[in-house]
Amino acid sequence: MRSEDLKSLIGKIQTTKAEFQNIEVKKCKDGITEKLYDTLSSFSNQDEGGIIVFGLDEKAGFEITGIDDVQLLQRRVSEQCEQMQPAVRPVFTVTQVKGLNIVSAEIPPVDISDRPCFYKGRGRLKGAYVRVGEADVPMTEYEVYSYEAYRRKYRDELRVVERSDMDSLDKSKLERYLTRLRSDKPNLSRLDDKKIIDLMSICIDNVPTLAAQMLFGLYPQAYFPQLSVIAVCIPGTEMGETDSDNSRFTDNKRIDGTIPDMLREALSFVLRNSRSKTIIDPATGKRQDRTDYPMNSVREALLNALVHRDYSIHTEGMPIQLKLFSDRLEITNPGGLYGRLTVDTLGKIQPDTRNPVIATALEVMNITENRYSGIPTMIREMKEHGLPSPEFINIGGDFTVILRRNNGITETVTNETVSLLEFCRTPRTRKEIAGFLKLSSVTYAIKTHLQPLIDEGKIALAIPDRPSSPNQRYYTVSSTGA
Repeated sequence: MRSEDLKSLIGKIQTTKAEFQNIEVKKCKDGITEKLYDTLSSFSNQDEGGIIVFGLDEKAGFEITGIDDVQLLQRRVSEQCEQMQPAVRPVFTVTQVKGLNIVSAEIPPVDISDRPCFYKGRGRLKGAYVRVGEADVPMTEYEVYSYEAYRRKYRDELRVVERSDMDSLDKSKLERYLTRLRSDKPNLSRLDDKKIIDLMSICIDNVPTLAAQMLFGLYPQAYFPQLSVIAVCIPGTEMGETDSDNSRFTDNKRIDGTIPDMLREALSFVLRNSRSKTIIDPATGKRQDRTDYPMNSVREALLNALVHRDYSIHTEGMPIQLKLFSDRLEITNPGGLYGRLTVDTLGKIQPDTRNPVIATALEVMNITENRYSGIPTMIREMKEHGLPSPEFINIGGDFTVILRRNNGITETVTNETVSLLEFCRTPRTRKEIAGFLKLSSVTYAIKTHLQPLIDEGKIALAIPDRPSSPNQRYYTVSSTGA
């Protein structure tokens, strides 16, 4: 950092009167009077590193107090850096503002293969920190483990499932997999089933692995109850919002089975709770039926969650979360991005693979291409659908994909909408409307088919001040011209 850059940074700190994700301020006028280990650890453990600025008093509104002995300060900071594992190598810059010395120490990021950086005096579990806003927060046991798992290449998908045996696997599914393997891989075609099963990590010492259970198990959740998908449909834009019947969820399902089973059922859940609408592309005038989200993008997001989630003992009690809000779809899986992959490099580089056995097996089963094309496919299809680009959030040991519904394409009235508007020219009850739509769920019928027409002012409530009244009726507003 140049002297001019440090002065500019000081101005930013004083203007905003705040520390940041990568900026920490210390007064230290008379030398180091406090320990820096937590900040040294947290800055070293984030990809952009961080900068400690000495000579500003946070409690006095970031007033410049200066450093009396610059050489002593640098020596004491360096001494503390040597107490870190691995040792931290700071880069110092000195400048003067109003005749007072200001010192910065740039803390470089530690290579991911050496993380977490921690204070040796406390040990790896208690001496490792992460930066959250302006605070240094102790790493959780799982966060420490995540770095350890990458460094040592732990294969959690290959944990043997002690209580299981070959009878717990679906023989027909396994047989189809072995047949495909022999067809696709000539080197395996001459081997017997047992040898292939051993080579492909389906079993270790005749005991099925976790990967085998998740791919071919009769019921994997008998051993791992939470390795499932929790799918909920929320009637608003935030958890806790309710519909006119005071229901928190208009649909709610635990989805279990093997990975292919869960993928299929989760897609069905999203499709069941998505509206199909006829739209007119303003550029071409072409009419087309579309769901709220391009289902291939939803499939890729779900598949990524199922394949790349963390299957370690630390997360086996955490299901994948599928949340369908009125304005967006969120899919969250335990286990953040693996290895050197970052949100900025998603879809641009070949990533490390957390669960290569599962990924390869699904490729053989023609469920995934395993060519790292999922993210680019999602981005392209959302754009073609007239929707915002997917959002990716990697924080707190979780990875989340957000697909938003908002688009600028003109919507037309479907035949089903016309029929419903005609039906409601006579005021109707919820049950009558659900029956007319041939839907067993009254709540789903109201949320998916009726509420949008109410929002558009095409249908009104007979008792508007008591929307949840059991005597409520819904009728078509005549001004719609329907």
